[in-house]
Amino acid sequence: MKLTGKKGFICDMDGVIYHGDLLLSGAQDFLQALKDRGRHYLFLTNSSQRSPRELSEKLRRLGLDVDAEHFYTSAMATAAFLASQCEGGSCYVIGEPGLTNALYDAGFSIDEVCPDYVVVGETGSYNYERVRHAASLVLKGARLIGTNPDVTGPAEGGLVPATGSLIAPIEMTSGRKAYFTGKPNPLMMRSALKKLGCRREETAIVGDRMDTDIIAGIEAGIETVLVLSGVSSREDLQNYPYRPGHVLEGVGDIFGPEA
Repeated sequence: MKLTGKKGFICDMDGVIYHGDLLLSGAQDFLQALKDRGRHYLFLTNSSQRSPRELSEKLRRLGLDVDAEHFYTSAMATAAFLASQCEGGSCYVIGEPGLTNALYDAGFSIDEVCPDYVVVGETGSYNYERVRHAASLVLKGARLIGTNPDVTGPAEGGLVPATGSLIAPIEMTSGRKAYFTGKPNPLMMRSALKKLGCRREETAIVGDRMDTDIIAGIEAGIETVLVLSGVSSREDLQNYPYRPGHVLEGVGDIFGPEA
């Protein structure tokens, strides 16, 4: 099945739709094509910083009209996973309000003394004291959770540290490896398909990273589309033992003749 025949699209955001506050070329045409053709679509992001409502508002500021129901974040995936493991549990969080609010919504409380989990996501309020305290809690028995394994993320000025980088000092200090709930975790992909309302055979996943988006799609049996507007470049393809189904310059090419 060609891309144009797919019923549903799961699409990454950072490096695909925008870089920071810069809307990427072709994003508006892609979204309009989805709406005009009546396709199901879900924006699936490994970022845990913003809630679906905040992401909707951000896209609106950039000129795209997308309701909050079309977003699923790694913060939501993290909260759902922890709720299934430890109903009514507690967390010490290094992250932004999007993550904290998702955990609250799932029935978790914030505990800085004796939490069940230490949860780490992207944040600008990252410092030595918080890392030291998080490591001490893990050494006392708290389980370490990362919202996603991304080491870097795209921004207007280039690459910036992401959760994988921020959680590494805690792993090294405590000697405990984190469990990551975002892409390419199959749990997040199953939740995304359920929310999208499409079977995997009817769906394509669009992303800018070989190590999360593309491998997530391959392992979930979903058609994969790598766009070269974010982290992974065409030259990077030789570094991986797997290949995307399609390689395009950007999302604006998805409904083009080559797709």
